[in-house]
Amino acid sequence: MSLNSQTLAVSGQDLTRNGSSSSCSSSSRAPWENGSMGLKPSTPNRKPKPPKPENAITIAVSSRVLFNMEKEQQIYEQQGMEDYIKYQVEHETEPFSPGPAFSFVKALEAVNIQLRELYPDDEELFDVVLMTNNHAYVGLRLINTINHHQLFIERFCMTGGNSPVGYLKAYHTNLYLSSDPGKVREALGEGIAAATMFTPEKMTEVSETQLRVAFDGDAVLFSDESERIYKAHGLDKFFEHEKAHENKPLDHGPLKGFLEALGKLQKKFYAKGQRMDCPIRTYLVTARSAASSGTRALKTLRSWGLDIDEALFLAGAPKGPMLEKIRPHIFFDDQMFHVEGAAEMGTVACHVPYGIAQRVIKNMDKETSSAPE
Repeated sequence: MSLNSQTLAVSGQDLTRNGSSSSCSSSSRAPWENGSMGLKPSTPNRKPKPPKPENAITIAVSSRVLFNMEKEQQIYEQQGMEDYIKYQVEHETEPFSPGPAFSFVKALEAVNIQLRELYPDDEELFDVVLMTNNHAYVGLRLINTINHHQLFIERFCMTGGNSPVGYLKAYHTNLYLSSDPGKVREALGEGIAAATMFTPEKMTEVSETQLRVAFDGDAVLFSDESERIYKAHGLDKFFEHEKAHENKPLDHGPLKGFLEALGKLQKKFYAKGQRMDCPIRTYLVTARSAASSGTRALKTLRSWGLDIDEALFLAGAPKGPMLEKIRPHIFFDDQMFHVEGAAEMGTVACHVPYGIAQRVIKNMDKETSSAPE
């Protein structure tokens, strides 16, 4: 499969992109899908007050995962920064179309609406920050696009060519999503949950009323301790190790904190009698076998006080078909072949470059930390 940090080429059945059919005629498309259609710069009607950063669950997203900026990226790569900025200014009243993180962000906002109804004065909400190394000249087009799509994003960080990663802690970031693997590694090195987001050519339709988040286990929620045993000594030794240590919780992985944050919000819905129709649902989708190595994974989650709504132990089977059934807004895995398999089935998948598996692929990514992101 041909792969870069922005687009995954997939084949097969056409799926829907952000809820709109990929085979629609231009006359039936949403306004943002017609490249020739512009918009008037606007400020939307009064919005809710954003939560204070120290109280919020902050999701930082780059402009290139929130919106489709492939054409603009080509201009930068082929013509340079000055022509890129000039093009953005000349087209600042034309909205970007949705990118791979768009449906995820809309789902976060849908959860916030329900939380505000149940807890009007509570600030424990999702807060999305646009974190980009674009120049401020590009800011107007981003603002106009956000207003056009009626997104509730009030916090921006535009760093004019410098990496924005240094600002993530100041924004109290719980999760950082980018298309640049170099920035993602930089964020993980700072102890911040982060992942490189990829774009399937065709994205499956996802729920508009329930946020669905799927996680791999080892080197994502958990440390890579067990994966190191498998890589060094093989499957039989891995099973022996897991059996001998099934009552010893695994150490935490880079996305444990994000699952904790989701669980905290879930409990707010449970407290209002909404366990069965909670608008947040979490999934563990792991290559582990249930009988041979699943016990330790589940006992680790229990020791952390974390619930996972559904646990799928696949015993090495492909994850893509299961993810097609789940239809998550986002899926996290530390191994690229699982990311590719998910994308082939239309799932928006994110690579977590953490742990022993990265030694094999560390030279595969083209880092583009100076490119607009």
